[in-house]
Amino acid sequence: MIVSNRQQIAKLFSICQLAKNAARQKFIVEILLALLESKNVQFNELSLHINSNAQEISTERRLQNFFAKFDFDYDLVALLLCSFFQKGKVTLCIDRTEWDFGKYQCNILLISVYFNGIGIPLYWDLLDNQSGNSGATARIDLLKKCINLIGKQRILRIVGDREFIGKDWISYLVREKIGFCLRVPQHHHILLKNGEITTVTELLKVNKIRFFQNVIVDNNRCNLFVKKLQNDYLFLIGNDFSTALGSIYKLRWSIETFFQSCKERGFDLENTHLKSSEKIKKLLVFVFLAVAICVNTGVLLHKHKQEIKVKKHGYKANSFFRTGLNAWRRLLKNKMEKELQEWIEKACNIIKINLSKWKPTS
Repeated sequence: MIVSNRQQIAKLFSICQLAKNAARQKFIVEILLALLESKNVQFNELSLHINSNAQEISTERRLQNFFAKFDFDYDLVALLLCSFFQKGKVTLCIDRTEWDFGKYQCNILLISVYFNGIGIPLYWDLLDNQSGNSGATARIDLLKKCINLIGKQRILRIVGDREFIGKDWISYLVREKIGFCLRVPQHHHILLKNGEITTVTELLKVNKIRFFQNVIVDNNRCNLFVKKLQNDYLFLIGNDFSTALGSIYKLRWSIETFFQSCKERGFDLENTHLKSSEKIKKLLVFVFLAVAICVNTGVLLHKHKQEIKVKKHGYKANSFFRTGLNAWRRLLKNKMEKELQEWIEKACNIIKINLSKWKPTS
């Protein structure tokens, strides 16, 4: 029964050939299934869950060899990830996360798509800048990849925290007519329509929350939302109506939820022993795909099998990610779910359509 289940799951990924070599392709699927089953990125743990007749030590060496020598086509990976969120207009979120392994610092810049409260990643890069902030060039390059993949017309806006400001970056978004909602540090000046130059502190002397249309911040015309927080200010700029910017900015939390699912709440990414940017970037392919699979499965089960209960405090008893992860782990322990079989068939059809439209980059 376990082999049968694995074969059904492998069907999903055999359509999108992440490797030209059949043995490599099969091994990619086995790594992904092992990650879902073990919830652990360490090679010694993954090797215990990979379906192989070889001894664990041999499987571990094979993992090491794979991450040392295999190269993913990240455009194709992004296309596969595209099959896990809705058609039509999307909101992108940009963020950066980092952690340290002794002297090695892993610094990831990522753009994701908002989907049911969590981010589905599209493209990411590992910054080699000693945990420094991302620059406008790195952000623009990453966003251009997303545009090439899904088309500019599908992007409603991009949402980012205080790091993601700057004249070059915002000017690019304005010039390309890409919507945005960005948080700005409180020291930035604001030019109002009446010609007055002011600050957030001055504006909030009257009320705790204020809205302004058609102001200038960082030499770019935009709308403004400002709010006094307990120990800080929420200073937002964008080209949606100023009254909507507060709600739109909350969508940014989806990328934080995604990072949590990759780390302590999901696959314990921070416990990897890898200390090479190239190898970690490959590992992220498996972790990101696993999160996307679990979220989609959780949404499917919530809609078509049993709704996730909402507790008195207003939050779900389990997230879509946790619900999906639990379902896949049951699946891999011989407990086949009819809904999962249906989802696999649906996902296969979506991937076939997407692949038929995809043209490899030259």
